[in-house]
Amino acid sequence: MVRTGNLKRDLPVHPLPDEVVELLLDRPGLRIERIVSTGQTTPEGQWYDQETDEWVLVVAGAARLRIEGEQSDRALGEGNWILRPAHCRHRVTWTRAEPPTVWLAIHFR
Repeated sequence: MVRTGNLKRDLPVHPLPDEVVELLLDRPGLRIERIVSTGQTTPEGQWYDQETDEWVLVVAGAARLRIEGEQSDRALGEGNWILRPAHCRHRVTWTRAEPPTVWLAIHFR
């Protein structure tokens, strides 16, 4: 089946109580998601620690990430991407709310 879409269209209505994660593709060893953030952050004291490598692109908006062990946040704007290996603990410290921040996340082994 052929599917098409646009990562910047059909965005959920703002404001959102939580990030919206849309699964675009799920195959053995590969998962692709569109994530829409409207100001959400990782709760204080919590870290993401994922089992897979993750490549993330900010399609629209802006965000800041903190990588465990680093002294300052990494700022990401439209077009910026980051590749994190499995178990690279990180947290989202800020996302632009309006217009929403749109991420493309690719998880792979």
